[in-house]
Amino acid sequence: MLTFRRFLSTLGPGVLWLAAFLIVPAAIMFGYSLLTRTDLAQVGGPWTLENWGRVFGYDALFREWVPDNVRVLWRSLWMAAFSTLLCVLMGYPLAFFIARQDERRKNLLLLLLIIPFWTNFLIRVYAWIIILRPFDLVPSPLATFLGMVYAFLPFFVLPVYSSVEKVDWKLLEAAQDLGARPRRAFLAGVFPQTLPGLIAGILLTFIPAMGMFVVSDLLGGAKTALIGNLIQNQFGQAGDWPYGSALSFLLMGLVLLGLWGYARAAGQKGLEELI
Repeated sequence: MLTFRRFLSTLGPGVLWLAAFLIVPAAIMFGYSLLTRTDLAQVGGPWTLENWGRVFGYDALFREWVPDNVRVLWRSLWMAAFSTLLCVLMGYPLAFFIARQDERRKNLLLLLLIIPFWTNFLIRVYAWIIILRPFDLVPSPLATFLGMVYAFLPFFVLPVYSSVEKVDWKLLEAAQDLGARPRRAFLAGVFPQTLPGLIAGILLTFIPAMGMFVVSDLLGGAKTALIGNLIQNQFGQAGDWPYGSALSFLLMGLVLLGLWGYARAAGQKGLEELI
């Protein structure tokens, strides 16, 4: 009894919080995904798996495969991956540049990196519309990539910077003393020490980029609609909550897959230990 009371006093509030704001809403959304949208944009029975079939491109009404959703999903994956790659190419050297500065300049650069968060994200996206409109780049895929990199670059730089701050530079000097060339010395002595921050930065960039809909909607237009736009449209204009719920679970599954990959890359035994 004492152990159970101790459990309630320590983990109990956290468990209740997760149940109330994560498990219960997810269960309700899963229930919605098994319902049907009526002609009056209402939701009702009978229970069906048609929405899950539509998620993977099968239209039960016409009994045929419609690859539109698969195209949107593929577009979301490669655009999120390419945006993440751009953040890696730009943010990894930037994290080293900031970390190698003296204390005063380092704090100033970190402040400049964080200052955009002081302004509402939607306002910043509209600012990009004003900037890119004279060049006739809105809407376009290029504008979408610019907006995503701008939005997620700080999320990549900060964890990498945290890892670079802890680098033991003596390993780099030891590799150079043993005759390793600069590139080989960096890959052997420095890069492995920054790998945890690099993986965390990639996840913090790729996962929200997958579900992004504001940037692609305002800067990209209909031609660059991502899965986040599709979900937002189902819960908004289309009023098809069951289908939107099924799409949301697909996106949630992709996020969990990314976290599982992080757990494997970090050398942990499973997702439970990561959380």
